[in-house]
Amino acid sequence: MKSCATCSMPFCDPNNIGLETEGDTFCIHCVTEDKKVKSCKEIFEGGVAFFMSLDSNFSRSFIEKCVRRNMLNLPYWKNNTDPCLLGDVATEEEFNQVLAKL
Repeated sequence: MKSCATCSMPFCDPNNIGLETEGDTFCIHCVTEDKKVKSCKEIFEGGVAFFMSLDSNFSRSFIEKCVRRNMLNLPYWKNNTDPCLLGDVATEEEFNQVLAKL
């Protein structure tokens, strides 16, 4: 199954595809209305907001580490580094705690 190049959201519904290029596919949450990929900071903050909504017991700093781990594992961000991704990164165990809430 395809997933978003910038946030890894799976495309279970084709209506969630916001932009397709030769190499990447982006979800509706990661592109602007004029079909441009949002900034790293915007995508990072969107990920933080999404994961924070899953469980109010998670701290923002914990969620930031998890979002950073997710984004840094994607080829898109390996090729498009950005200062917003600098900082602590969640362990696999920590990341799995968040994924268990999905």
